[in-house]
Amino acid sequence: MAAPAAGPMAAAADRRFDFDVIVLRGARALLLERFDLLRGLGSSHGESRTIRDAYPDARYPPMVRLARRLWEGAEAESGRRVLTPAPLLSLGPRSDASVLAAAGNAGAEEVGDLAARWGGAFRVPDGWVAAVSERGNAVLNATEAVRMFQALAAKKGAVVRDNAEVVAIRKGPEGGVVVETSTGEEFCGAKCVVTVGAWTSKLVKSVAGVDLPVQPLHSHERELSAEAGFPTFSSCCAPHFVYITPSLERPGMIKINYHGGPPCDPDSRDLVSGGGDVVERVARWIDEFMPGRVETAGRPVDRLPCMYSMTPDEDFVIDFLGGEFGEDVVIGAGFSGHGFKMGPAVGSILAEMAMDGEARTAAEAGVELGHFRINRFDGNPMGNAKDL
Repeated sequence: MAAPAAGPMAAAADRRFDFDVIVLRGARALLLERFDLLRGLGSSHGESRTIRDAYPDARYPPMVRLARRLWEGAEAESGRRVLTPAPLLSLGPRSDASVLAAAGNAGAEEVGDLAARWGGAFRVPDGWVAAVSERGNAVLNATEAVRMFQALAAKKGAVVRDNAEVVAIRKGPEGGVVVETSTGEEFCGAKCVVTVGAWTSKLVKSVAGVDLPVQPLHSHERELSAEAGFPTFSSCCAPHFVYITPSLERPGMIKINYHGGPPCDPDSRDLVSGGGDVVERVARWIDEFMPGRVETAGRPVDRLPCMYSMTPDEDFVIDFLGGEFGEDVVIGAGFSGHGFKMGPAVGSILAEMAMDGEARTAAEAGVELGHFRINRFDGNPMGNAKDL
């Protein structure tokens, strides 16, 4: 939860604090985190995420490119390294338009003989296309990235509070918003940005009575041994929507999973077996597409639980909450398993929306935000899915 603040002005006796705004440039700011600052209970932990612009939907690559520039800028400013360059392999049926579009949007070039790459780790079925992009793709160290941005926020004067669960947001008596935590603390500010991931639907429903269709899904990522120098990988075709990332946690191994998972309640999910039959499905995929390269007879080396926050159309929600809150509350949610790489871009967009009422950085980068409005679900529970 990103919420108003910095520097308490009122007496702590009544547990009420007055602030200006949220995590915004040039303004006093407060970040409220429900759990520990570097926790593993959501979608932004571990050390291996992929940044790639292999999207079938051409509306996403501009945001990826904006995010990449901001990632590199944050690395330079912080002196930390969170990006490790890696090639991208896209694989799928030649007859599938989404596969060809994703490869084209990533600038990937078709490879005639994949057996000569990466020790022949992949088997390409007849009628399938394999395309490789050598530019702009990388593996992100997720936990280090979160640590980097928390440190940069504190360096710029923001207040970062952990174990602060937000239970209510309401209009302030003289405008702005009041945010209340489970301990009874209240923070007053002009603006509020809500980015609570899998808890978005619950909070937005309780705050504004709005049914935002963001469904938490339970996902288990599987890490298996593979040869060094393995590429990031994506296959954008059903039923083989699989991704692979070289593991930074365990060098020489790979992280692999299907995109998606079973629905779950973020407050009561099974962290051990909640991912359903993902191990068996991943093993079958490996046996078909990487035969003889990875041992699947045993169990995975590790299973790492995380959550997706899925919208019906798998597009983000980036919008003002509206209603009685007007433009004082901004929502960033529903990142549907492909949002971490966009973090710096989405953060900049949300901040500009809260401070300026518009996101000029997005417009300058060619990012069209109309696609991410909340009202796309009005009378149409599938949102943008009809546009695909």
